[in-house]
Amino acid sequence: MELNNLTPAKGSTHSSKRIGRGSGSGKGGTATKGHKGAKSRSGYSKKIGFEGGQMPLQRRLPKFGFKNINRVEYLGVNIDTLQTLVDNGKVSDTIDMEVLMANGIAHKNDLIKILGRGELKAKLNVFAHKFTASAKEAIEKVGGTVQELN
Repeated sequence: MELNNLTPAKGSTHSSKRIGRGSGSGKGGTATKGHKGAKSRSGYSKKIGFEGGQMPLQRRLPKFGFKNINRVEYLGVNIDTLQTLVDNGKVSDTIDMEVLMANGIAHKNDLIKILGRGELKAKLNVFAHKFTASAKEAIEKVGGTVQELN
């Protein structure tokens, strides 16, 4: 082995042209960007959804629907869920936010609405933000009370 026949390890070098370094490099002038147009300019970045000047899909499709910005989102809890808490011995007489949070049903900032699915056998004092008419009737039928939070 002589100094004149040493070669770099395979894959350690790259034979890439240095672009835009004068006309003698073979990649000077337009630096492979072609002539004119936005893509040849410095600072060009393609906008999201750009389709080469064709009307973009998000502008071709019609707008539809309505989103009420004043909508209040309630977390629904059915009375059969309340009965399950009583059956499991997790609650005896009062159900409020602390009880629901402790049992993983609600989170701190949730607004609770008691819904009427199922059957309630236990006498409960229920504190929630809203009640459906059927849930209110079912709770009061077994001797419980409903209290709306504000």
